[in-house]
Amino acid sequence: MSNSNLHYLVEQAQTLISLIATHSDYKQLLEAGYQPDLNIADASTALTYLQWELERNREPSA
Repeated sequence: MSNSNLHYLVEQAQTLISLIATHSDYKQLLEAGYQPDLNIADASTALTYLQWELERNREPSA
């Protein structure tokens, strides 16, 4: 799989994470005391770091 395809998948994952974070069922779980060790923000941050790495590797070497 090429970097451009992976970049697309990461973007799609970020979109899905945003949808999960705003979903009423997810919010209801949080209100009921759901406290995972890693949360939606952690997942989003991990994907952001992956996006940065993909961009860095896409740039031509000087």
